Amino acid sequence: MDVKAMVISMTGFGQAARTTDGFRIQIDLKSVNHRYCEIVVRMPREFARYENAVKAAVQQHVRRGRVDAFVTVERDRDVPQAVEIDWSLAMGYVQAAEQLRERLSLKDELSLRDLLAIPGLVAIGQHQEMAEERMEAELVACAVEAARELSDMREKEGAFLQSDLMQRIGTMEHYCSTASGIAPQVVQDYAGKLRARIEELLQQAPPDEQRLAMEIAVFADRASIAEELTRLQSHCKQFRELLKSSEPVGRKLDFLVQEMNREANTIGSKANHAQLASVVVDMKAELEKMREQIQNIE
Repeated sequence: MDVKAMVISMTGFGQAARTTDGFRIQIDLKSVNHRYCEIVVRMPREFARYENAVKAAVQQHVRRGRVDAFVTVERDRDVPQAVEIDWSLAMGYVQAAEQLRERLSLKDELSLRDLLAIPGLVAIGQHQEMAEERMEAELVACAVEAARELSDMREKEGAFLQSDLMQRIGTMEHYCSTASGIAPQVVQDYAGKLRARIEELLQQAPPDEQRLAMEIAVFADRASIAEELTRLQSHCKQFRELLKSSEPVGRKLDFLVQEMNREANTIGSKANHAQLASVVVDMKAELEKMREQIQNIE
């Protein structure tokens, strides 16, 4: 049975658009890595009073990361504009024209074209402006829709990150097992080299076995990596558990990788052994790849 992905990526994109009451609203969300939760809203100045409402709607779906919200509000060109006629002004012009025609004995009559040329007689209606409560509700609904799309994308990317990190922590556990198998050989190799060196210096004379044993024991204690490997294995287990958590775990995972890197460095410095040093190099390279991936996790 597959484990449901709990890891959420901090990078993603979401978009939503809607048309209502002659207006077209579109909101684009873009999220990137950030230590905290930061939401920046960019929208036309005339609608700036709705910024906090849009920000609050997006924030319900994002717990960590920087989100840039781009809001556009435009009149829908496909919707006919309402036109208002100043009937009082029109009647006044008609009456004035009649009076002029009668008094001056004119034959011309006032035409529709003449009336439409009168400034202010015909104007775009103001009733199309959406009420504030309605505009805010539409903006919030659009923001929620975009935020859900953003969340879906972040979850899908998080699933890939979880799968990748699960494989890498398995690789780290393999390196721990390899290092554990090499550890006894480190002491044996040192003992052999020390004995050979002493015999060479003493010109094949038998070395003091008790003194040699004490020297080997001191080295074995100083070069022991048992504690470091135990802690490293414990960190690997914690890492696996965090990957299944429903809470934001990016910071905790980052801390664990730092601790694992510290243990790897200690192992490399304590045991001066070529084979073990090679394993430590592999460990550190894997940890660096893990650290890069973790930077994207919420």
